[in-house]
Amino acid sequence: MSASIKKRTLFYLEKLEEHYPQFKGGLSNYNTPYQLLVATILSAQSTDKQVNSITKELFSSYPDPESFANSSLEEIEKAISKVGLYRNKAKFIHEMSKELIKRYNSQIPTSLKELTSLPGIGRKTANVLLNDWFKIHEGIAVDTHVKRISFRLGLTANKDPYKIEKDLMQVLPQKKWGRITHLLISHGRSICKALKPKCNECFLKSYCPRNGVEDD
Repeated sequence: MSASIKKRTLFYLEKLEEHYPQFKGGLSNYNTPYQLLVATILSAQSTDKQVNSITKELFSSYPDPESFANSSLEEIEKAISKVGLYRNKAKFIHEMSKELIKRYNSQIPTSLKELTSLPGIGRKTANVLLNDWFKIHEGIAVDTHVKRISFRLGLTANKDPYKIEKDLMQVLPQKKWGRITHLLISHGRSICKALKPKCNECFLKSYCPRNGVEDD
């Protein structure tokens, strides 16, 4: 990664932090790291709004690993049926909860390696939990917003989330690894949208190469 890309990335980071001082939206209704982990699993290919619509009642009935592990798969499926891919997610949550009890005495591990060894937990989910709850910056959560905007801004030429994560880790201070996800999500929701980006309204328009964006 060249020095010029690192300099450009830090410039973008500064501008994004000026415009999005606080992260709004995202997942809610969780009170423990385990509940955030479950909510993040549920959010895959579903909107945060969909997940938030069920988690208050869900975590009232299933607050901990034991409550999920002791329930049948059918009961869990019914409880989360409003989110996409609910059958697969029910299986992951059921198996993950059992493994968490068996291997970690119901305590959430705090390393990327340990978390991703659990059923249904990939790097993105693990990084969300580590960065947002534990403030442990071992990697960067790459969702659709991070993937899209990193490419448009010229911070990566890769399309694979793992390679994008590694590219960003090379040019960003480690203490900002959690923050960059929030900043790019905020920018993606308000301006740099997938289908109709508001380039004329963007505060980065004078600097952005607009990779992959069709001319208006």
